[in-house]
Amino acid sequence: MSFGFDIPILAAAALILIPLAAFALSRLKNPFIAAIPLGAPGGAPFRTSQLSGFTRLLKVMEFSGVLLLCLSAAGPSIKTHETVWINRGADIIFILDISPSMAAIDMEPHHDTAGAAQNRFNAARRLIAEFALKRPSDNIGLAAAGNEAALLVPPTSDKDALINRLENLVIGELGDGTALGMGLAVAAYHLDKSNAKRKIAVLITDGENNAGAVHPETAASMLRDTGVSLWVIGLGSAGEVPIDYTDPFTKIRRTGIFDSRFDTESLRRLAAAGSGTYIAAPSAGAFSAAFSQLDESEKTAHKSRVINRRKSLSAHFLLPAVCLIVMVRFTRRQLLGAVL
Repeated sequence: MSFGFDIPILAAAALILIPLAAFALSRLKNPFIAAIPLGAPGGAPFRTSQLSGFTRLLKVMEFSGVLLLCLSAAGPSIKTHETVWINRGADIIFILDISPSMAAIDMEPHHDTAGAAQNRFNAARRLIAEFALKRPSDNIGLAAAGNEAALLVPPTSDKDALINRLENLVIGELGDGTALGMGLAVAAYHLDKSNAKRKIAVLITDGENNAGAVHPETAASMLRDTGVSLWVIGLGSAGEVPIDYTDPFTKIRRTGIFDSRFDTESLRRLAAAGSGTYIAAPSAGAFSAAFSQLDESEKTAHKSRVINRRKSLSAHFLLPAVCLIVMVRFTRRQLLGAVL
């Protein structure tokens, strides 16, 4: 976004010459005005300090009105540049496990990166948001899997809406279970209705299916049959891991040590049932690498054009200019009798 004038030389001339003219006229005496003494000879002179101050104010208002009038004639405007994507990218739905185990804190930062370890859930939210911002022509959606599953954001180009929902998502929002099959089925249902040439589902989980009425491998085969590319990212390390989260319903904070374990082979079979790809991400570095692999493998063509938009602001200058000039003329004629 940028502000400018269609006729910049006129705006520059007005900003320089009108203030100079106002200053010069304020320093010069009018040769057509004669001083007439009032009162008895030798008496106190007639003082008009208040009236002269008022007339100076009127002159300032008048010159300000003329200045605004010239600036309006110079064509002030705001110009914006909007990027429009002219090709349909991929429709991608992330299915995020939001069961309490995702609060396990084992996403250690890289050795050359400062900062404390993140839990799995926050690391996943950050990487999904970063991935979405790198895919401007793709529509990104979000589903969550807990004791049940729900589509939180349908595939959309509005990345701000997606990121806002990610920021407001909390662990345990859909209960304590892990309905992976339901989450995949939700994605399959909505992607089946998509007319995008490429459709992708990405499951991020640290556990195995223990809730829901749909078996994960059945849901994976549904995705395969609708032409969806399936990615499964198994998140987290094995063994004892610190955990810390607050139950969204009871508001009770739960901390302690979590015995992290899940069946890697079941996730491999799940990916195979959908003719998809399984990636193990036991660390923050491996998790980031999984997203890089996803980004590289699912590239889409980006075709766009830039639309230049112009919004005129002439009315914003013209209206106050006319008001100032009319006010000055009215005051001089009606209140001062056109004497000054």
